[in-house]
Amino acid sequence: MQYNDNISLYYKTLMKDKYTAVWVSHSSISDFLKCPRAYYLKNIYKDKKTGHKIQTANPYMSLGQAVHEVIESLSVIPTERRFETPLIDRYEEAWKKVSGKKGGFANSSSENEYKERGRKMLERVRNNPGPLKNKAVKIDMDFPHFWLSEDENIILCGKIDWLEYFEDSDSVHIIDFKTSLDNKEDGESLQLPIYQLLVKNTQKREVTKASYWYLEQDDLPSEKELPDYNESFNKVLSLARKIKLARQLESFKCPNGEAGCRECRPFERIINGEGELVNQIDKRDIYIIGYEEEKGDGTIL
Repeated sequence: MQYNDNISLYYKTLMKDKYTAVWVSHSSISDFLKCPRAYYLKNIYKDKKTGHKIQTANPYMSLGQAVHEVIESLSVIPTERRFETPLIDRYEEAWKKVSGKKGGFANSSSENEYKERGRKMLERVRNNPGPLKNKAVKIDMDFPHFWLSEDENIILCGKIDWLEYFEDSDSVHIIDFKTSLDNKEDGESLQLPIYQLLVKNTQKREVTKASYWYLEQDDLPSEKELPDYNESFNKVLSLARKIKLARQLESFKCPNGEAGCRECRPFERIINGEGELVNQIDKRDIYIIGYEEEKGDGTIL
């Protein structure tokens, strides 16, 4: 009896081990839904030589990274001092991290075009700070996450752009900054449901409002209807279970078969030696592939 109890305790402990858990996020779930093969190559595969995961650099991602870094850094600054340092000065520093090949830019002309887009977004924020003038809540975790299912060893994780604090109701407003108009979230998007789950389970205040802020066109965030919490939970858990099963079966097939698709093909090319290594960040090898085939959404085919 003691032996069986020890075995049971062992497996119970193992099930709650964050290092053996399946971690899912909005981006990884989106990868899986678009192409399981792309999910594998982005989230599981590691280069045999470096032991690192692989990632592509493209101008759209680099623009978003720099703009997000500037805005999100404001949330830890007291409201009365938040705009003491000009946003453009912060932007110049952030841009250095993505300049040139590191950001996937084909040439200086292309880079300047994207950089100017980001500058205009931050000028819009400077002139129309809206909720950024108000108190903000920071989740007290380096990387927000919680057990979506302890029994099934699944963790949901993700980063929230901004949480505006409503003092009168002691609640929070989820704000997600958008730096591209090409990928507007629709009613089927899982981003807001996932962010709602994360905020609800990683801090104590209720979520009473959620918005997307399309920085290229809007002076203020656009409010969205909050999804039903239980529906969101069940939908996300169902998808996480499918990802866990695929990992257990090691089954990650592209919907297009061996020909591949726009999601997985860039990573296959990297594995085949066609990419150029331009940076290494947090045990990720960053590659560029070819500029002549760059599409409007930043995908390299």
